[in-house]
Amino acid sequence: MRKLDKESPLPLYYQLKNIICEMIENEELKPHDPIHSERELCDYHNVSRMTVNKAITSLVTEGVLYREQGKGTFVAPSKEKQQLSNLLGFTEEMRNRGLKVDTKLLSFKRKSATKKLQQELEIGQDQDVFEIIRLRCVSGDPYALETAYIPVALCTGLSAELLDGKSLYEVLDNQFGLQAEYAYQTIEPVAVNDYESDILAIKEGALALLFSRRTYLKNDVPMEVTKAIYRGDRYKFEVVLHR
Repeated sequence: MRKLDKESPLPLYYQLKNIICEMIENEELKPHDPIHSERELCDYHNVSRMTVNKAITSLVTEGVLYREQGKGTFVAPSKEKQQLSNLLGFTEEMRNRGLKVDTKLLSFKRKSATKKLQQELEIGQDQDVFEIIRLRCVSGDPYALETAYIPVALCTGLSAELLDGKSLYEVLDNQFGLQAEYAYQTIEPVAVNDYESDILAIKEGALALLFSRRTYLKNDVPMEVTKAIYRGDRYKFEVVLHR
């Protein structure tokens, strides 16, 4: 481990962050390896406990490290990437990466559409929607809390039994002939509430990514509105830019 440069204009905690990240990038520290204790880092770099704690806390918040009560701080596994240019469901995307995906259906019900949903799905006041709330897990770990709204008129026979353990897009395509053609999506950072933090196994108030997506069929008919909260410490998204 290289030493901190006390003559550098960069803050000491920031330098320490970079040193730890370099060790991870050079594979001196691998996923789930423990890092040095705060006391050891203080002694080695001759800095205060506050400086070391600030660096480690920052890396934990960014998902580079994780803490286990009474055990220490460890290197987090690499975040899974999703290619934003592809219109794939969560299940399809993770399967393409050779990862095991589990979906827990938390709620499935038919309800009246709010005025906002009526506008987004282009449906009338007398039309209902299916509300589908699911927890998406990868290799046993919770990754995302997803809420989808679909016009009942498009798939009147949709049920919780049909969705059990299956991809929503695959069910809509195979059972109802609804094939997603394109979508509009926004991404914004959010702080999770107590319910979201509990079900996603992260701290209340932790930063997550909120994805809002409106998906259309080939004939420009809105098929779905989805809001999904992804753990910021486990997930990142990749965009390919062309000139």
